[in-house]
Amino acid sequence: MAADLASLLNASKALTSHLARPDLPSVNLSLDQIEAQSRRLVSRQPGTSADSGRANYLLAQAHVDAPALANSIAHLNTQTTFSPLQALQDTDVAGYLRHAHEQNLISTIEEGRRETQEEFYRVLEDRSKRDWEARKKRVFEQLGARVGGENRAVAELKKSTHGKNLLSASVGPAPTLQMQSRMMAYDRVVSELNASRLRGTSYPIVHALVQASLSTNSDSRSLQITQTFHILSKITGEPPALPPLSHAGAHILNAPLIERKFARAYLGDPESREAIELRRQVAKGAREALEEQYWDVIERTIQARSTEARLGGDPSVANKIRAYIFLRHYRNGEWEDRIELVVGQPIWAKLFYLVRTGHAQEALDEATRLQQAIEHRESSFLSHLRAWVESADRRLPKPHRDQLHAAYNAHMLHSATADPFKLALYKLMGKIDPARRSVAQVTVTTEDWLWFQLSLVDEEEFGGLRGLAEVLLSYGERHFDGIPGQKGAKPGVWAGVLLMCGQFERSVAALWDHHETEVEAVHLAISLAYHGLLRVPSRAETSDVTPLTLSAVSPPALSLSTLIWRYIRQFVKMDAREALQYVYCVGLTSDQPGGVGKEQIENAWELVRRIIVLANTGAAWEELVGGFRPDGTRFSGAIEQNAALLKLDDMREYNEHILIRAAKSSEEADRIPEAIKLYNLAGDYTTVIAVLAQALGNTIAQPSVDEKARGIERTAADVLRHYERTNRGVGKERDAVIRMLRVREAMDAKDVGRVESALELMESTDLIPMDGDVAKITKRAEEFRELPDALQRNLQTFLTLTMDILSAVHQKVKVSSLPDVTRQSTLAALRKKSRSLILFAGNLKYRMSPDVYSYLARLDVEIAL
Repeated sequence: MAADLASLLNASKALTSHLARPDLPSVNLSLDQIEAQSRRLVSRQPGTSADSGRANYLLAQAHVDAPALANSIAHLNTQTTFSPLQALQDTDVAGYLRHAHEQNLISTIEEGRRETQEEFYRVLEDRSKRDWEARKKRVFEQLGARVGGENRAVAELKKSTHGKNLLSASVGPAPTLQMQSRMMAYDRVVSELNASRLRGTSYPIVHALVQASLSTNSDSRSLQITQTFHILSKITGEPPALPPLSHAGAHILNAPLIERKFARAYLGDPESREAIELRRQVAKGAREALEEQYWDVIERTIQARSTEARLGGDPSVANKIRAYIFLRHYRNGEWEDRIELVVGQPIWAKLFYLVRTGHAQEALDEATRLQQAIEHRESSFLSHLRAWVESADRRLPKPHRDQLHAAYNAHMLHSATADPFKLALYKLMGKIDPARRSVAQVTVTTEDWLWFQLSLVDEEEFGGLRGLAEVLLSYGERHFDGIPGQKGAKPGVWAGVLLMCGQFERSVAALWDHHETEVEAVHLAISLAYHGLLRVPSRAETSDVTPLTLSAVSPPALSLSTLIWRYIRQFVKMDAREALQYVYCVGLTSDQPGGVGKEQIENAWELVRRIIVLANTGAAWEELVGGFRPDGTRFSGAIEQNAALLKLDDMREYNEHILIRAAKSSEEADRIPEAIKLYNLAGDYTTVIAVLAQALGNTIAQPSVDEKARGIERTAADVLRHYERTNRGVGKERDAVIRMLRVREAMDAKDVGRVESALELMESTDLIPMDGDVAKITKRAEEFRELPDALQRNLQTFLTLTMDILSAVHQKVKVSSLPDVTRQSTLAALRKKSRSLILFAGNLKYRMSPDVYSYLARLDVEIAL
């Protein structure tokens, strides 16, 4: 036991052995001794009276009485903080209530301040998180999808020798099968739109998008998107269909103008008469869309509960409203609270629902039928209703409004028993107190509330539609869509809300922010641009992260080109022709003032060039850009045929802005055959030869020849044959191409053992003088410096190839069965050629590495032996 305790003691001492430092003395004092020593050290320190005196002196210079303040703080009694300043008597009830009221106000203000602060930080955190997620998403999209564990864009960068603009031109991840089906449903609409634009006719794009959305899934999200398109159709007043020009009574001059119809009003002065009328039309169209939606809800409800509805044989609108009111507000043999009955009918509810479903005239007819009973309750209601219904802008004259306000304030405003539907009718007709935006039992759904707000909008008061937009923006997306991913969330509602209040750019951005609605966001933006209801930012204001541009000094703007590129890059390689159809839509905003429209056309040209560079090579690629038939005749491609949609007026602009610049981009992306074809189509024959020379110069220097190099050589041969026949591209560069093609033939001949043919081909290039004339050799060495760069770069290749061929011919002749005289003369000729090559190389010695020159000298010695 003693041994165990001793070992335990030793082990405990060893626990702190690693903390000991030999350079520091050890402390062998108990805790009490350490405390006593510490107190003794503190007592030796000088007092703080001097410091305190100096501090008081400095504060006194600033007129601060430090001792008095210290005394006040010392005698402060915190127990009386919330007690009244003057003591209250036990019988002072008024004083007590006044004090309690003040304390309630203070606590309410403090609670509101705290809640506001908490809400501010919560919103700030949510927005920061959302912005970060958006940025991260866009960065990943720019880089491409993960394929085989490696980023696609990185893989492309590794394959290419030029990485310029790779991030901006990289393709995105392939769409899923479900998304592909939705994309195909909308592709047809965009193609038909562009076909109509080429013909110079209008196209009902919004109604076509409605049909396309209905052809996809019929889930709640798709129905919400369909409703969004329907709202836009009502806002724009677009006809459901247009008569074809082949129709007997149809003529292009009689067809309604749809393209860019609202651009002048929307993009111009927001205070102009046209802009005000446009906002009124937006509010009216949104209201009518909600009215039609609600009428559809009523009919479906009656159809689902036909037995309870007791519709009978009367199919009139008023009877359907009666049946719906009975289903909704009649429970267990009695009407809901505050429903006022007039001659046994809930007349106020009936009139409201008639107005709510867009049947204002039927509401007036119903009120006229019950005129006596209504006048007995509300003496002048019918005259107000008639004036309101007959008004074009649903705005009462001032005398009627004054009477309505007086009646409303007298016995409705503070009444706890007033019929809510009568209250709503009065507010609608007189546009009373729009700040109070809800009416109990009336605005029970989001759609009801929005319709009520749109009905109260007046462009002459309270900011009109723009004021309503500010209110809705203050509520935010989560107020309408709910929390994403949670039960009860309604994605897409926020986009519809923004559309109804004229915030078109924000509406598109709201759809684009959700992956499941990106397809619809692009097509909504195109339809808005077609009608002239989309504002695009200038190039300087365009963001690299999000298509939406928000500024404190200008209205919101949406980059249509950015949106379209991020959409089409998913399928640009698979279906470049369809991707072009979307790019043509960028030109819809070319009429925007301030130079922005011109920038949009330039953006469209840039996207076309990207598609040309990224599209897969083959027959489909030539269908895009055009080409030459075997007989040498030129045929146009899809881009040239649709050049009018890109605002390209003639072939010169098409060649300059599309073909030549796309050729340069292809050249930078190391797609030489495509670059050559593009330069050739543009008629830039000199550049074709120059690019061929550079490409051949690169392939000649390669140790092994791949299929890509062979393709370049075949292209060069075809181009040379055509150019020699038409006498194009004449000059040093074309001669260089001819020489390098012969060098390649010599290489191939040498590889298969035909060294004599290889030697003849090298001599035919006339690159290396081999006749032994020293003066001529010196002159040719000086002239070599004037040759094209592609030939100069490959000097070492030409010299080593020629010397290898001479050595191979020498070895073959030495072992041949030729007569001795013939063999000796042949060997002498070879030695002469070898010596000439060495002399030529010596004049250009500093243009090659020492190893190459040593190699040539060694072979020359072998040939001389």
